[in-house]
Amino acid sequence: MPSPLRLAFIGIDHPHGAGWRESLQLLAPEIEIVALVPAFDGGVASLEERYARLPRFETVEALLEFGEFDAAMICLPNRDTPAACVALAHARKHLAVEKPGARSVGEFQPVVDAVRESGVAFQAGYLWRYDVLSNRLREMVADGRFGKLISIEMSMVTSDLNRRGPGHYLFDRELSGSGFFSWLGCHWLDLLPYVVQQKIVGVTARIGVFGDVPTSVEDGGTIILELAGGGIATLIGGYWLPRWVTESGWTMRGSQRWLKWDPSRPGTGGALVIHGPQPQFHAMEETFSLPPDTTPGYGGPRTQHLFRDWLTEVRGEGKICRNDVTSAMQFLQLLEAIERSSDERRRVELSY
Repeated sequence: MPSPLRLAFIGIDHPHGAGWRESLQLLAPEIEIVALVPAFDGGVASLEERYARLPRFETVEALLEFGEFDAAMICLPNRDTPAACVALAHARKHLAVEKPGARSVGEFQPVVDAVRESGVAFQAGYLWRYDVLSNRLREMVADGRFGKLISIEMSMVTSDLNRRGPGHYLFDRELSGSGFFSWLGCHWLDLLPYVVQQKIVGVTARIGVFGDVPTSVEDGGTIILELAGGGIATLIGGYWLPRWVTESGWTMRGSQRWLKWDPSRPGTGGALVIHGPQPQFHAMEETFSLPPDTTPGYGGPRTQHLFRDWLTEVRGEGKICRNDVTSAMQFLQLLEAIERSSDERRRVELSY
């Protein structure tokens, strides 16, 4: 049995930090957390007792002087993530990175360069590329079961800014760069080209502050996305619900079938309600659902699959990570096009 991957965890009190650590704990003894960089002003409020006596460092530079680790899980604000990634990659430490990894394309480019130069394994935290049903959709598109893909309607509406408090770093432009679309809307924006296997070639957006809490970043908006194959996709979402809850889903329409994807349908692990043609007297109607999955941690089974692919790359057994530096950069390019479209009140062409 190979030795465990020695992992440094950077950013203890990150909103997803405890969830990531719970997911990592399920992969013991393949992965072992061996060192900590608390960050967030040294916050350790969410630190589990099992990790309380691990070596602890104030900075990434001090962690690198310690050196007794193979890889890092980085859960830092977007402002601070690129410098940490570059330093670790230059030291040949493999990287798992909370998305999106930077405030801008320009800030992320040194990460791309360092990862490619060093050859370290890189996996960003876009969990939905590892969802069973999103991959079913990808297979349907590849198999031609939609016919011509015409439209995709995506939604993700979640708890308002009052749930975390408007002073949270996620709503601070200096620390985060953007708001809703770099924290939650990014999941669907990243997933769309993965599922349809087409580039996004044009963007028209209206994003901003629509709720009743002032903030320096957008709390949501609406985006129209033009696909290279001629179809069109829309995303509407925001921090708009007055309690801890999220409503999300997709509707996909093609010339040969249409469906609704409900990723959080009660009593299931997600469901597809599929409607197809009626070639004779029998119309194609199906509800395909997954059984509930009780895997704990951030993202449940999706995260387990994400980390296992990352481990495969770390061990030099193949390049299979679905969230590499190229796809992470493409999301940031899309986000900048969205922001430019909204700011300038016009359609923006996208080429990447």
